[in-house]
Amino acid sequence: QVQLVESGGGLVQAGGSLRLSCVASGRTSSIIAMAWFRPAPGKEREFVSRILLSGGSTIYADSVKGRFAISRDNAKNTVYLQMNSLKPGDTAVYYCATDIHRTVIGTTGERAYDYWGQGTQVTVSS
Repeated sequence: QVQLVESGGGLVQAGGSLRLSCVASGRTSSIIAMAWFRPAPGKEREFVSRILLSGGSTIYADSVKGRFAISRDNAKNTVYLQMNSLKPGDTAVYYCATDIHRTVIGTTGERAYDYWGQGTQVTVSS
């Protein structure tokens, strides 16, 4: 089992920045990759970004590319999501998730992820 706790959400004006954190505990040695998701109207959670813990390869959704940056600190079992140039459309609950099976960087479907955090609310005002 892996437990995930997100933090760092809040209220920010458009154009501002936030940094989200996700701390993993439990069987952290089993984690291959971590990712961030957010809800999308009428569908599954929308993929935001993913990072491989070994090597640090990353991938981003087109909607956040160039504005968001994912990083990890393996020693702290923590993944970060630096969010810059925030827009009202980025308002959502952001969820952290882990993948303990797949080494392919392009794993973006939520069903591929095994453990999820409770989420942290990000609100961007116009």
